[in-house]
Amino acid sequence: MPVEAPSICLLRLSALGDATHVVPLLRSIQRERPGATITWIIGKAEARLLAGLEGVELLVFDKQAGLAGLRALHAALAGRRFDVLLQMQLALRANALSMLVRADRRIGYDVARSKEGHGLVVNERIAPGGHHVLDAFACFGEALGVPQGRVEWRLPVPDEAHEWAAARLPAGEPALLVSPCSSHPLRNWAPERYAAVASVAQRRGWRVLLCGGPSRLERDTADAILAAMPGRDAVQDLVGRDTFKRFLALAARATLLLGPDSGPVHMANAMGTRVIALHACTDRERSGPYSDRRWSPNLYDAAARRFLGKPAAELPWGKRIEFPGVMDLVEVDTVVERFEACAADLGC
Repeated sequence: MPVEAPSICLLRLSALGDATHVVPLLRSIQRERPGATITWIIGKAEARLLAGLEGVELLVFDKQAGLAGLRALHAALAGRRFDVLLQMQLALRANALSMLVRADRRIGYDVARSKEGHGLVVNERIAPGGHHVLDAFACFGEALGVPQGRVEWRLPVPDEAHEWAAARLPAGEPALLVSPCSSHPLRNWAPERYAAVASVAQRRGWRVLLCGGPSRLERDTADAILAAMPGRDAVQDLVGRDTFKRFLALAARATLLLGPDSGPVHMANAMGTRVIALHACTDRERSGPYSDRRWSPNLYDAAARRFLGKPAAELPWGKRIEFPGVMDLVEVDTVVERFEACAADLGC
């Protein structure tokens, strides 16, 4: 019998997109087990994204802090015991960290998806199933007797972020938000290709905004996009100027976001924004924008055949195809067609 009000420790450190995929599971638990207490061991950046998530204690593990970060987490968990650990990350580091958590039930992935010693740190497994990451996470809820039900995020966004976004993107105009960079460089599309699609949006009367973090890669990519655009002077360049919370607010006001498989794609999807996500390194059906994948081209099978010599159906769950040139399989004409179809569907 499931415990009606269990104490739950969830371990999922990264990444930004996957952190957003965890939130619907938490919402389901909160609906079905309103007395449950939830502690989430989470990465530093992901904690900034989800700060203010009501009813959830965030315990931050800073992997960049090395031994000091490990000691801090150990101290935070000292003397605590949970009814359940949801060990939702397969990486060796996460599996090792899970040993710091004392819990009666230790629920992990099914055998087929387990790796890097995962089976050694759990005593129960979820049922096989759930091809999309979010649906796989929902299987952890089912192990608790909590069905997924409706998928909801309700990510916390402060008033300051909404005010910042409103000042930069007034209501009433269709707007394309371009977030061109993933933390995995081989997932990134060529700048001139983003420029070509953004120029089509401009010719249709759409406002175009560039966003991204402060890294050298993101700044250089944005500069290359702007250099390739005849209408560059009309582009609003916000690269390095927003925060996670401000990005969420900005995405909520945008009509459409264009980018590779990356955190911003899933953050925008969680805010109810339509997304064109570019998939070749990764499978759209596993890690595409959950709410609506119609607009996102999926060249994953073509990439598998070209670079690995086998169809995507023969690859293990989560396999990345990260080779130089793989994103060139996503052609500009394909993305423009998806943009045009989405714009027509929206009446824009």
